[in-house]
Amino acid sequence: MIPRSLRARLLVAFALVGAAALATVGAAVLLIGPAYFAEAMGHLPGDPMGEAMAEATQQAFADAMRRTLLAASVSAIGASLVVGLAVAARIARPMGVMARAANRIAGGHYDERVPVDEPGELGDLAMSFNEMAASLDATEQRRLQLVGDVAHELRTPLTTLDGYLEGLEDGVVAPSEQTWHLLRAETARLTRLVNDLSELWRAEANQLPLRLETVDAGAMAREVGSRFVPQAGGRGIIVTLPPTGDGPLAIADRDRLAQVLANYLSNAVRHAPDNSVISLSTAVIPGHVRVAVSDEGPGLAPDQLEAVFERFYRVDPARSRAAGGTGIGLAIVRALAEAMGGQAWAESPGLGRGATFVVELPAA
Repeated sequence: MIPRSLRARLLVAFALVGAAALATVGAAVLLIGPAYFAEAMGHLPGDPMGEAMAEATQQAFADAMRRTLLAASVSAIGASLVVGLAVAARIARPMGVMARAANRIAGGHYDERVPVDEPGELGDLAMSFNEMAASLDATEQRRLQLVGDVAHELRTPLTTLDGYLEGLEDGVVAPSEQTWHLLRAETARLTRLVNDLSELWRAEANQLPLRLETVDAGAMAREVGSRFVPQAGGRGIIVTLPPTGDGPLAIADRDRLAQVLANYLSNAVRHAPDNSVISLSTAVIPGHVRVAVSDEGPGLAPDQLEAVFERFYRVDPARSRAAGGTGIGLAIVRALAEAMGGQAWAESPGLGRGATFVVELPAA
C-alpha cells in the first residue's frame, strides 16, 4: 500500500534508493570480487598449489564479504533512515504550511501568506504562492469595492425616482413636463450605468466580439476629433487634428478604437479650460502605433495616473455624476485596449499642467 503523506513517500523513496544501491554493491562484490581476489592471490588456472588453496581462500573471502556487507547494510540503512527523515521533514514542512494556507484561502482568508525562508525551488514556490494570494486578495478587494460603488451609484437615481413617484402618487408633485423630463433623465442615467457595467464586464472577460482589421489611425483620429470640434468651439477650445494623408496603420477594431478616442476627447473637452487647446496626435514606435489626446486641463498627480482608470474613480470627489459620465469610461477604455492587444495609460507633468491620454495598438 502506497503511503499518503509526502513525508512517508519521501522516506520510502530514500529507502528504496538505498536498497538498490546496497543490492548493486553486494552483487558486484559477491559476483565479481572472487575473481579479482583469486587473481590477486595468484590462484591462476593450471597452478597445482593455487588450485589446492583456491577453495579454502574463496570460502573465507566470501564469508568475510558477507559479514562486511551485512554490517555495512545495517549501518547504511540506519544512516539513510536518519538522513531520509531529516530531508523529508525539511521538504514536507513547508509543503504542509502551504497546504494549510491554501485551505485558509479557499475559506475566504485572502490575506494568508507563507514564510519565504527556504532556498531554491521551495522558496520560489512560496514566493509564487504569496503572489497568487496577493492577486486573489486584490481581486476580492476590487470586487467588494465594485459592489459598494455600484450600490452607491444606483442609490442616488433610485432615490430621486422613488421620491418623485411618491410625490406624484400623493399629489404633492404636479405631473408637469419638467417632472417627466427629470424622471426620464434619471432612468436614462440608470440605463447608461447598467450598459457601461455590462460592457466593462464583457471587455474584461474577453466576451466582446471584436473585428480586428487594418485601420488608418490618423484618419480615425481625424474622424472622431471632428465630431467634437463644434462642442469645443462653443467654449473657445481649439481641437487640433493629425495632418491629412496616410497615417500609421494599426490592427484594431474600428468601432472600438473610435469609442476609445471619443471617451478621451469627451473627458478632455469636459475638463479643459475655455480658450485652450486639445490636440490629437499619432506616432509610430517599433511594432506599435500610438494615438494620444492632450489637453491643458487641471492635470494629474503621480498617484492619479493609474487611479483614473479604476471604476468610479473621481479626480474631484465633490463633483457630481450628473455633470459627467458614469465614472467607468476609462476602465472600459483600458479593457478595450487590452482586448485589442494594446494598452492604455495617462501621462501628466503634474497638477495644473494638463494631461495626455494614450492608446497603443499593434502596428499592421
